[in-house]
Amino acid sequence: MKFGPASPADAIGGVTVHTLRQGPLVLKKGTTIGPAEVEALTQAGVREIVVVRLEDGDVSEDVAAASIAQAVAGDGIKVERAFTGRANLFAARAGMLVVDRAAVDRINGVDEAITFATLAAYKPVVEGEMVATVKLIPFGVEATLRDAAVAAAGKDVLWIAPYVIKRVGIVSTLLPGLAPKVVDKTLRVTAERLAPAGAGIIAERRVPHDEVALATAIKELLGLGAELVIVFGASAIADRRDVIPAAISGIGGDIEHFGMPVDPGNLLLIGNAGGVPVLGAPGCARSPVENGFDWVLMRLLAGLKVTRAELTGMGVGGLLMEIVTRPQPRTNLGADGDRQVAAIILAAGRSTRMGGSNKLLAELGGKTLVRIVTEQVLASKAQGVIVVTGHQAEQVEKALQGLKVKFVRNPDFAGGLASSVKAGIAAVPADAAGAVICLGDMPLIDARLIDRLIEAFAPDRGNLIAVPVSDGRRGNPVLWSRRFFSELMTLDGDIGARHLIARHSEAVAEVPVEGHGAFLDIDTPQALADAQRSKRQPERLS
Repeated sequence: MKFGPASPADAIGGVTVHTLRQGPLVLKKGTTIGPAEVEALTQAGVREIVVVRLEDGDVSEDVAAASIAQAVAGDGIKVERAFTGRANLFAARAGMLVVDRAAVDRINGVDEAITFATLAAYKPVVEGEMVATVKLIPFGVEATLRDAAVAAAGKDVLWIAPYVIKRVGIVSTLLPGLAPKVVDKTLRVTAERLAPAGAGIIAERRVPHDEVALATAIKELLGLGAELVIVFGASAIADRRDVIPAAISGIGGDIEHFGMPVDPGNLLLIGNAGGVPVLGAPGCARSPVENGFDWVLMRLLAGLKVTRAELTGMGVGGLLMEIVTRPQPRTNLGADGDRQVAAIILAAGRSTRMGGSNKLLAELGGKTLVRIVTEQVLASKAQGVIVVTGHQAEQVEKALQGLKVKFVRNPDFAGGLASSVKAGIAAVPADAAGAVICLGDMPLIDARLIDRLIEAFAPDRGNLIAVPVSDGRRGNPVLWSRRFFSELMTLDGDIGARHLIARHSEAVAEVPVEGHGAFLDIDTPQALADAQRSKRQPERLS
């Protein structure tokens, strides 16, 4: 290929290298010079123009790009007509993009003039999505280089594996303390994950976290025609002999691999029963945020085998988010016993179940509920108390008159609990290492419990969430490390942050309590009557 300046007359047949502007004349880059262009250049007073000319044995950029694109396009890939040396490739159907990385590297290694780029391998794509592009750098290349790139492609460089699994069964195991709404949300999140693949949940079962009960449920779903079974355990899998793998083995299934180098997602288990894949989901799979579970699930839905070698090869790029339990030198957490923890009291709700009255203003022992809670928080070791108001804000704030608190009004209180959590988190002082979130309608919570939560909070030991627990049941309030503030700010609706506790179970410190103060919130007139009786019986901490 010849490259260089030429007079307009000598440039005929050449292609312009740069866009030329001379007075009213605009000649775009890539224009082939013919008689009309020569006349226009001459009239504009242009004496010299830089062009390239193909020589014998050369092919144009568009021809080369199109040839290579056709060579790499496999099943489910559509190639767009090449233009200005670029040929784009698109998904002709929804599915998983399968890429032969070695072939891509071979093509890019042929010559610097030839480039080939794709989306990440195993990315879920939709019909019409651009998945790759072939771009020629110069205006043409030697035909031998084009031929070498085509030969380097081989077979099945790029193809779309269509989704083939449509019928999914779900089993949720249960333990005390796992709220039904957590399971309900898990099902909704899973259904949303399956929807792009055209798959759906054909049946779901909720059984005790027990090997026999779980095995029975898995067999039942297989009998209903499930092509994939997903098990969400109430407790994370800790060993190949744990409940979930034992249940799979108990019905004659096999455990193919346990664990993966993707975080979040480490505790994923892949097995099969009767040739049907069975997934033991990690706790993070309850969240819609991308995690290792997504990587495996979507491949299985496309009928792609996920081998041990493929799982162990996911380490590079497998750190999807910061590991929250790892101490971070850049965060000054202070010394043990002198760590600042703020307190947030949620007092913005509409009390819809109280029959019209504001429960926070109801009296218990001569004081309003919200004042009882606030005084106990102020008596604790929490440093800085934030009260989030919304519904009847003026009356609630008046009930707390004289107390040293910071009021934050939530204009979106009608949207549910999450908006108040976010309003409170946004107001936490920058020097606070965490915040304990208290409900304004839980008058049996006292300063001693809050102090116990603060004492259990130890970021240097990985204790980043402190929760009161009784008989395996988790209550309120909950203390959150600042590391989770960004996640708390993504909450939505009237559901709290229980799913975040499940997702980050390794960061949870449980504080044992006796009685029901950590579980009693005043939602109804009957609950208020119960609280009046319980208030006369001091809460005990074990």
